[in-house]
Amino acid sequence: MTLRIIPRSWSRSIKRLFPLLFALSFIIVLLVNNAIGAIAQQPRQEIRGVWMTTNDKDILRDRRKVAEAVSQLKRLNFNTIYPVVWNSGYAMYPSPVAQQRDIQPFVYRGLDGQDMIGDLVAQAHRQGLLVIPWFEFGFMTPPTSELALNNPDWLTQKQDGTQTSNGAGGEVVWLNPFHPEVQKFITELVLEITTQYNADGIQFDDHMSLPSEFGYDEYTVALYTKETKKAPPSDSQDAAWVKWRANKITAFMSQLNQAVKAAKPKAIFSISPNYYEFAYKHHLQDWLAWVRLDIADELIVQVYRPNLESFVDKINRPEMREAQQKIPTGVGIMTGLRNRPVAIGQIKSQVQAVQQYGLGAAFFYYESLWEDAPEPMGDRLSQFSAFFPSSAFRTALQIPRRAATFPPPPPAKPDPKAKPNQPTKNSPPSPSPTTSKK
Repeated sequence: MTLRIIPRSWSRSIKRLFPLLFALSFIIVLLVNNAIGAIAQQPRQEIRGVWMTTNDKDILRDRRKVAEAVSQLKRLNFNTIYPVVWNSGYAMYPSPVAQQRDIQPFVYRGLDGQDMIGDLVAQAHRQGLLVIPWFEFGFMTPPTSELALNNPDWLTQKQDGTQTSNGAGGEVVWLNPFHPEVQKFITELVLEITTQYNADGIQFDDHMSLPSEFGYDEYTVALYTKETKKAPPSDSQDAAWVKWRANKITAFMSQLNQAVKAAKPKAIFSISPNYYEFAYKHHLQDWLAWVRLDIADELIVQVYRPNLESFVDKINRPEMREAQQKIPTGVGIMTGLRNRPVAIGQIKSQVQAVQQYGLGAAFFYYESLWEDAPEPMGDRLSQFSAFFPSSAFRTALQIPRRAATFPPPPPAKPDPKAKPNQPTKNSPPSPSPTTSKK
């Protein structure tokens, strides 16, 4: 064996390189740490979405029109589509769960007999867009729907015994969100949608709630009385009464999130409520708690206001900034209704405001983007092409989370037979001095 001696000149050169090598290794470590930090922050993606409503059904029924719509959205750098799958007490897709409840007056199929939601998902995924089915009506349903007529004991009521309210959906009744049979039915529908399609999640809007004047039905009154030892107050805005009902809805949403994530761990659990003060006080929808409890994977707050000052006031709120630090957060922007078109100038000013605050945007609804609009299609398309000049890629794989249990389980009761300073059967061991929190 020949022993090779490194010349002294080489040794001196290597020694001179040590500081450079150390600096390079430090830079590499720094870059890796920064990359890891960037990956950790990826869930805060920019939402660029559009809702597809029942008004867009003519598009959804036609494969060619779906392809054109998806291609157009891709060219304009949108990244998410929210198609309606539950509206007016009816499933907008072939639903065995609905059929088992005798809710089957319509068969929603495309012109070629295709499943419209399945076709949209397939075409959107080929173009790199997410599809998050939208559970629109939530606990709300028309009084003439099979759902309401076949299940009268599922409905809640106001203090005067009336069951209807009027709003954007016309005259409606409300399923009792506290009733176990209602919760079971909603859960079955949601899991059906989640597992039947290769979609990217599920979205619930401002109707996954209950107007605050409701909750005086026999079942809810008995439950409240049992838990609080007193009857519900006559004032529907009583703080404790509002909180009790809001917490019940939060508990159900926590359970629903856990059921969805058990069936599809990477599903995006999306919510689209009204601004917080209104949502909580008037619809018992404590969506800020949903964000804090990891129930919501993304948030789109509906701010359908023509006045720019009022619009900005609603998006520049502490709860919006808090949500924005945790999950993808956007603003719902009205682009028009059939009987109330919206000028592109209003849309542009609201998009600019949203982007100024670093928020995403979702538009209501597809046909009113440029088809059913006050300006020529070319002018609308030109403006929309300027809103998102570059792409913003999204993926559901960046949002793996599951809701915390709400309310949390009660602490274990101490075992009277346990020896002093010994942990009980159900209690965790005491932390050691080195690991206890100060």
